[in-house]
Amino acid sequence: MNCCSSCSSYSSSEDNMNSSRRFDSYSEAFTKNFITFVLVFTIICINGAFVYTYFKSKDFQRDPRYVLYIHLVINDMIMLTLSLGLVIATYTGNPGFIPCWIMLVVLITTNRNSPLNLAGMALERYIAVCLPLHHVQICTVQRAHLLIALIWLVSFIPAFTDIIIILITQTLSVFSKTVFCNASLVFNTPYHETLSLVVEVLMFSFVFLTVVLTYLNVLLAARGVSGVGRASMRNTRNTILLHGVQLVLCLLSFIAPFINLFLVTNWPHKRTDIFFSTFVFTNILPRLLSPLIYGLRDKKFRGNIRKHFCFKGCRTVEERMKVRPRRTSKPAIH
Repeated sequence: MNCCSSCSSYSSSEDNMNSSRRFDSYSEAFTKNFITFVLVFTIICINGAFVYTYFKSKDFQRDPRYVLYIHLVINDMIMLTLSLGLVIATYTGNPGFIPCWIMLVVLITTNRNSPLNLAGMALERYIAVCLPLHHVQICTVQRAHLLIALIWLVSFIPAFTDIIIILITQTLSVFSKTVFCNASLVFNTPYHETLSLVVEVLMFSFVFLTVVLTYLNVLLAARGVSGVGRASMRNTRNTILLHGVQLVLCLLSFIAPFINLFLVTNWPHKRTDIFFSTFVFTNILPRLLSPLIYGLRDKKFRGNIRKHFCFKGCRTVEERMKVRPRRTSKPAIH
């Protein structure tokens, strides 16, 4: 049930993988796949509501803040769909090397997109508050789209480099083989491990510093403002703080292998249960919390979602309340 090197939820060696599969009975495998499917389907439906709301409103599409936000949501939907596909493939059969490599490259890329997207959103909020006169010129929809393209490029290059390392270190016959589609098994050379470690440390150091510095600058700027401006800065400060929470949620998928190693070492007989639990809590659930804590907190987004998805029901209730005659109290009989 391993999705990618950074969101690893299963063992890092083929022996561990085989032993974990032997421990799963048919009913256990079915239950885990069913739970995974239900969770992923639910999250995709919720995120789909945000995407639908975004594309139904021109105001959202003209705001770079929402452009970056909806990219984060769509990015998570792609990652979850591929994760579900690899989970099912774990139990149904092994794909060829090339289809597996394509899925892993997209999966690793989308996983690394999330923290970079959060950094872009934090910078946009910082510019909106600390450089309000320049916000319109700096933060445009076109530049938001360029930033998204840059994010994909930065995340794709290390993932593409993984296959270059395979071409250099292994024979071409590997491309004709069927493989267990697990990043730690496909990209298993010391060069891959070094590359992954360097990229992840650099990426999260950059994102962490970006979020912290923008938060501190907004916090300092808020001290000299009062009234409506202070309330706006407080809202922006809380928004950037939420980006920090989202970043922590993203970090969970990167520390999952270490959690697995610690737990499996102490409870080896619970191997598959540990792998499944950490996969759900470090990869799936954060993708549910991430858009909700940001999207539903936004009054404009929340109002439009209510308009598109519960407007008819709310209108029916309101009409019934208006039509229903008011009860008048009967005069008391003395």
